Amino acid sequence: MAEKHNPLEQFEIQTLIPIRLGNLDISFTNSSAFMVLAVAAVAILMILAVRPRASIPGRWQILAELSYEFIARLVSDNIGKDGKPYFSLIFTIFMFVLFGNFLGMLPYSFTFTSHIAVTLSMALVIFVLVTIIAFFKHGTRFFSFFLPAGVPIFLAPLLIVIEVISYFTRPFSLSIRLFANMMAGHTLLKVVGGFVFPLGILGFVPLAGLVAITGLEFLIAFLQAYIFTILTCIYINDAINLH
Repeated sequence: MAEKHNPLEQFEIQTLIPIRLGNLDISFTNSSAFMVLAVAAVAILMILAVRPRASIPGRWQILAELSYEFIARLVSDNIGKDGKPYFSLIFTIFMFVLFGNFLGMLPYSFTFTSHIAVTLSMALVIFVLVTIIAFFKHGTRFFSFFLPAGVPIFLAPLLIVIEVISYFTRPFSLSIRLFANMMAGHTLLKVVGGFVFPLGILGFVPLAGLVAITGLEFLIAFLQAYIFTILTCIYINDAINLH
């Protein structure tokens, strides 16, 4: 009997090193391994970029400088000069998500950004940090964020409820957007790829589609890292400047 083609099998968490603390399972999994690999890949890129001292920049230095300038412009455009203290955080977020997305495009790899547990954890950390920044900078005046200036008083109760709900759903929308796009794209790749060999000579049709979808998925991998990062910038800007 032929083995069933399961496009969701690629998202299964597999334990590599079992670790337990009492009833708490903190095992090192394939997801953990690719997170470590993403961090190592970013670190290697930065090391290769700064080691050479040639008068003409090498390919690694050019790539690192382009990434630096891209995020610096992103921070400047969305936060302004007040965003400089948060550049390292934003740059780290972008590179981690980007490399996680790209590593997941490799054959037999694992895309940790396709799991809601990972993306929601990242989004919750950003949400808490942004809220802390807002309180440290504005104190109790931070609560004015939930009531835009110039709003008629009779609309205040309704708008406050809407703004509070909108604020507290930020980590969920931020995480679901990244997780859903990466999971949907990889599932589609697996489904289309499953038709290549069974169709025999006609398999060139799904193969051509697979190549096109793969190119699109690389673009989506970059765009999702960009969107996740730019929304982080917007949230930090809101915390700094309120409305």
